[in-house]
Amino acid sequence: MAEHIGKRLRRLRSLAGLTQEGLSAASGVSVDVVARLEQQRKHSARLPTFHALAAGLGVEVTALMGDPPGIASTGAAEPPQLVALRRAIMPPLIGMPPEPADVNTASLSSVRGELAEDWTLYHSAAFDDLMKRLPEAITNARLLALVGTPDQRAAGQAALGKALQLGGHLAIRLGKTDLALASLERAYAAAGESSDPLLAPMISNSVAWAYQRQNRLDDATGLAVHAADSIEHDRIGSAEQLRVWGGLVMSAATSSARSGNYDQAAEMMTTAEEATDKLTRLPPPRDGRMVSVFSRSSVRIERVRLAVQHGRPEEAITLANGMRLSSDTPPSWRTWLLLDVARAHTDVGDAEGAVKALKSLRRMTPGWMRHHTLAVAIVTDLWNGPNHPPDLRALARFLGIAE
Repeated sequence: MAEHIGKRLRRLRSLAGLTQEGLSAASGVSVDVVARLEQQRKHSARLPTFHALAAGLGVEVTALMGDPPGIASTGAAEPPQLVALRRAIMPPLIGMPPEPADVNTASLSSVRGELAEDWTLYHSAAFDDLMKRLPEAITNARLLALVGTPDQRAAGQAALGKALQLGGHLAIRLGKTDLALASLERAYAAAGESSDPLLAPMISNSVAWAYQRQNRLDDATGLAVHAADSIEHDRIGSAEQLRVWGGLVMSAATSSARSGNYDQAAEMMTTAEEATDKLTRLPPPRDGRMVSVFSRSSVRIERVRLAVQHGRPEEAITLANGMRLSSDTPPSWRTWLLLDVARAHTDVGDAEGAVKALKSLRRMTPGWMRHHTLAVAIVTDLWNGPNHPPDLRALARFLGIAE
């Protein structure tokens, strides 16, 4: 079972040498909230509160909240898969970089096909499989960026940029944000040498996400806005351009909301959702797996998430009701929606609605749910409440909350 956030908060506060009053002064969060979390009388809080506590503790927000593990841990300092990923992202400084398994197979079409499959694995949370595949894809793409005509090398740089961007995303999921930023820095450099004008803005969005994880919310907002402004909205003529622009607007909105400016974030999200109407009038991307996730469904899912995180459960339920997800909505986004809907129903006292969403979540991603801090917090709140709908006991047993 995932560790209760109160235990984690108490341990981090002790390591920082702070009393509860000291943490309150450093974070701006009331002593009562700190005490209730540490005493496990409060199982969750609004996301801006977690960001404030993380800032007061001097840690990344994920160190406080926890994340579902991306890969199984053996107890070693780092699993072999992560060592291989590090070596692919950052080849030895002295000596030759690692060679691809078979140089003859490192064609641009084969590498692009592998990367499209790898991005699909990522969005399906198949991190074990992705960890095994990605180092070779990065190595092969690096080779393509070094050989051939100038146009071929530019195309190779584009493939390398997408491979390293994926390496950054995976590192974030593993809680290795410094490795993520190292990978994304190399990805951005490759984008500058590539044939894809949208690659640099896409990677900027990934960097903004890494900054969010490090509680660098102003940096994340500024970067997302700057990158969005580099794409002239009035002259967008392709679905690829619109999806990249929209993804950046969503990212800026998320950072603004986590900084406590929910009204500005809601305005940005409304602008983004209105822009999705144009997607239906544009030819679809050649391969949407290689472009930013942006659609009416993804915007609405993010709006639900922000409403839940900012104590507006009724608004979240209204936004989620009747939502029809597009076929290209990644599984990872679907699972987040179910979790947020469950949280919203819990917050308004609708235990039956929460259990219904949690049952769907368990069917879809049981391993992800079992290790997720928020899922455990929701079921704990329901179990401690007065109303125990059918199937709640099965969920509580599944998460180790009840015998």
